[in-house]
Amino acid sequence: MDSKLFPEGVERCSLGKFLAWLGFIAIGLAWGGYAAGIIFYKGIGVTGLDNYFGFGLWITFDLAVIALGAGAFFTGFLKYILKIDQLKNIINLTVIVGFICYSGAMLVLTLDIGQPIRAWFGYWHPNVHSMLTEVIFCITCYCMVLVIEYLPLILEQKQLNKVPFLHHLAHQMHVHMALFAGIGTFLSTFHQGSLGGMYGVLFGRPYAFREGFFIWPWTFFLFVLSAVGSGPVFTVLVCTFMEKLTGRKLVDFKTKALMGKIAGTMLTVYMFFKLLDTWAWATDVLPHMGLTFDQMFYGVIYGKWMMWTELFLCGVIPAIMLITPAIRNRPGLLYLAGILDCLGIVINRYVFTVQTIALPVMPFDKWYTYAPNWAEWAPSVMIIAYGFLVMSLSYRYLPIFPQEKGLNAK
Repeated sequence: MDSKLFPEGVERCSLGKFLAWLGFIAIGLAWGGYAAGIIFYKGIGVTGLDNYFGFGLWITFDLAVIALGAGAFFTGFLKYILKIDQLKNIINLTVIVGFICYSGAMLVLTLDIGQPIRAWFGYWHPNVHSMLTEVIFCITCYCMVLVIEYLPLILEQKQLNKVPFLHHLAHQMHVHMALFAGIGTFLSTFHQGSLGGMYGVLFGRPYAFREGFFIWPWTFFLFVLSAVGSGPVFTVLVCTFMEKLTGRKLVDFKTKALMGKIAGTMLTVYMFFKLLDTWAWATDVLPHMGLTFDQMFYGVIYGKWMMWTELFLCGVIPAIMLITPAIRNRPGLLYLAGILDCLGIVINRYVFTVQTIALPVMPFDKWYTYAPNWAEWAPSVMIIAYGFLVMSLSYRYLPIFPQEKGLNAK
């Protein structure tokens, strides 16, 4: 009976195996749900966060998945606005990845704000002088756009698509998808930038503070570029992981290489400006604040090694790999470059979130260390499990990959 729900002409594992896989996912959901219940009941005092570290693992996780989920809006822009037709083979997957990343980020924020019962305050009593207000509205609206983009895929499920009204609705939504892609591009670009701009205007936090370009600090543009330089290859990595897990070919390598080329081009642009930013920050911004480059680092946990790893091992090297056809067109090297690229973005979000706060800024301050405890890790694992759940159900029952039938024809 379950097989009647599968997309036309494809194979899926037995129901027993699928239920066993869902059971494995349920462990992560249950662990995170238990932690979330404790946090809602006792407050975030049970976590590793305190009055000094108001931002920690959850904000790092949020910023990282939002950046890695940028493949949705950027690929949508390239497919529907710039008309790069080959991306039709992977556009559905980017939408689902984006939906998981953004909805997951919003779910974990309900824990991070401390008093979820007042979550609506940001909408009804907005602080118009804060970049986070723009982030709140844009990320909410863009998540709604992703729901709209995801809905036609659900309506194209084999049994639902037999209903004339749902079939017609899905068709009409596809016809007007360029409009939603344009809106999504606008919303996502500005909230990605404002997340970076939020750090750049923190003049009391010298690790993150930057000078301005017109009305925006440089970090506004760097966060946008880093997102579009990593999002496409993250989608490629997700696709490849699904192929290894299922034993089926889902997207041709030519499309993956194109996504790698797109990401590599944007990553190269990002690294050019990121290196300029780091140099200007070290030689101009910090001296004008009466500080030195060496004062920004401490010990091993906040050492310079993390910056050099981000800039070169996970920045310059994958950029060169992705823009070099001879390297990019070799699957193993493409995937390695993608992993390094995504790791670099995660490190970037971590140091901007944690190291920025750990740095002493008052005469009586000292370096503080932060370590998330189980109550922070568990909800993060829960969001990952939630992503696996949504992707598993979507892969099993929805026509995500238009090439799958042809690539696996016997």
